[in-house]
Amino acid sequence: MASPTIILPGDTLQLSQPNAPKLGPNLHLLSSQSESQEPQQASTQIIAASQAGLLTSETKRNTTTSVLPFPKTRYTPCQNDLVIAQIHHSSQDFFHCIITPNSPHAFLGQLSFEGATKKTRPQLKAGEIVYARVLSVGVGAGGEIELACVNTATGKAEPDGLGPLTGGMVFDVSTLFASRLMMTGAERKDGSGPGGVVVLEELGRKFEGHGGFEVAVGRNGKVWVDSSAEGDVGVRMVVAIGRCLKETDDKRLDVLGQKKLVLRVLKEMGLGK
Repeated sequence: MASPTIILPGDTLQLSQPNAPKLGPNLHLLSSQSESQEPQQASTQIIAASQAGLLTSETKRNTTTSVLPFPKTRYTPCQNDLVIAQIHHSSQDFFHCIITPNSPHAFLGQLSFEGATKKTRPQLKAGEIVYARVLSVGVGAGGEIELACVNTATGKAEPDGLGPLTGGMVFDVSTLFASRLMMTGAERKDGSGPGGVVVLEELGRKFEGHGGFEVAVGRNGKVWVDSSAEGDVGVRMVVAIGRCLKETDDKRLDVLGQKKLVLRVLKEMGLGK
């Protein structure tokens, strides 16, 4: 796919590629067939979209076709999405979580954590946050949403780092920017792909001497940031990263603009060399 294509909910498309592409969030396979019995030959897929946005293809080992939402699009939960959720309250078997202000509470099983038992399950309180995967989404606007902080196939929190997020700060970004941040580095680093985001890589190089930082990105427009540095330096690092992310998103900065932004913000916060 040479350039992004605008797609609307309910639109169907036919894709024909040498290897069947993986489908990202908000795309659903309707039918698939191979055009030849020979390996590596083109296969045809009929797919449908459940959200408006730009249809893009991202290549790294396998081709992934996905929908990048428009900047002002509200987040709509989709199966397999990674999200940052806030605990609202708990019941006997579940934590009731907030994903967005406009969606019903999501259910997170109290045993849906790596190694969790009735005795060792995390005791999460209202206001605490978790990095979770959407397991299922009910039918209709009020359908139940189920989350898990573990890979159901392996019983592990990795490789996504699922589970409670302690410390750090959470910043709000657009759903489009969150999707761009979650794209693979192969498409983002030179700015040639649909992601075009290098701000985190630039900050990572600048903060190597301070021990670096951790980031978790949710498709619901939330970014959690925590620093390895202690005290005032750690706090300033987290705030600087949040400022850079927000300004890159709000001003839709290109690669050069992001690099200049990082230098300016670090200088203003006394973190530059």
